[in-house]
Amino acid sequence: MFHDNNSKASRSETEVLVAKDLRKSYGQREALKGLSFSLNAGRILGFLGPNGAGKTTAIRILTTILEPDAGHFVVNGISSDNPVELRRKIGVLPESLGFHKQMTGLECLIFFGRLYGRSAAQAKANGTELLEEVGLDKRSKSMVGTYSRGMRQRLGIARTLVNDPSVLFLDEPTLGLDPRGQQELLELIERIARERNVGVILCSHDLPEVESVCDDVLIMNLGQVVASGTVDEVIGRGRSRQGSLMQGNGIRIQVPPPSVAEARQVLAAVSNVMKATPAGNNEGWLRVEFANSADGDAAEDPYLNNRILEALIRAEIPILDFETERSRLQDVFLHLTKEAVA
Repeated sequence: MFHDNNSKASRSETEVLVAKDLRKSYGQREALKGLSFSLNAGRILGFLGPNGAGKTTAIRILTTILEPDAGHFVVNGISSDNPVELRRKIGVLPESLGFHKQMTGLECLIFFGRLYGRSAAQAKANGTELLEEVGLDKRSKSMVGTYSRGMRQRLGIARTLVNDPSVLFLDEPTLGLDPRGQQELLELIERIARERNVGVILCSHDLPEVESVCDDVLIMNLGQVVASGTVDEVIGRGRSRQGSLMQGNGIRIQVPPPSVAEARQVLAAVSNVMKATPAGNNEGWLRVEFANSADGDAAEDPYLNNRILEALIRAEIPILDFETERSRLQDVFLHLTKEAVA
């Protein structure tokens, strides 16, 4: 089910990351024009922006790779003026993560644990616990070279947790994974955020993914923030700005979780339905996307929703909820960043 972001807003009032007026220029080009935001413990922030928006520069500054020209930030009470100490409070999963293929998963985590000053015994115990946390305990002694893409991403997340950080930076963590792998990894990220009470900054170009798992969202364009708040707040403001012009390209249907697989097969057979994918966290929600929505063919079919519901009814699949999809995050993102395409 799509998360009720408003209900999660009060989960934690503890700010683990506060950035104020961060600025960075490359020659005459201003890449960052005063970035300010905060992140609370236990919450997931979708950090979004098109190419050239300043997002990469911002992340490099927040992970101490670059120094800002002006402004500063604080992670769990540690100022960016002390980058060495600050790095002990963050975990970073880059888009391209390399592990030594001839090391086992456990050996990799022991190696990184030792880098953070743990004894060999401590690093091994911590690595064993982390592999269990990310679901790799049964493959702890397998060579990383035998791991699938999804397993390597899980190992990467375990590595980000070696130093027990306050903030995680995850760059495109589900890239290259199949739909099941994507869903399982997002569930893992959400569980880590809640159970460890760690703040997560999730960078992704998959807007439905961000909408389904993130509590908050920050959208950048041309070096500055153009929208921020909870996911529902940002979508709501986008709707109020655009009115009825912002239309979605599908619907969402909730069925009993045990019926999800059958419902997807039934829906895939309906004409003008492009695909039906799980939307949310194991509560039976499906996002049904229409074919040819870009040129309006499907939208001109006034009986498409009827045929979708009729197909489920004939298959004797209970329909628990149903709603049209309008003004979702992708529409807001495209509207707010359209200047970057000009």
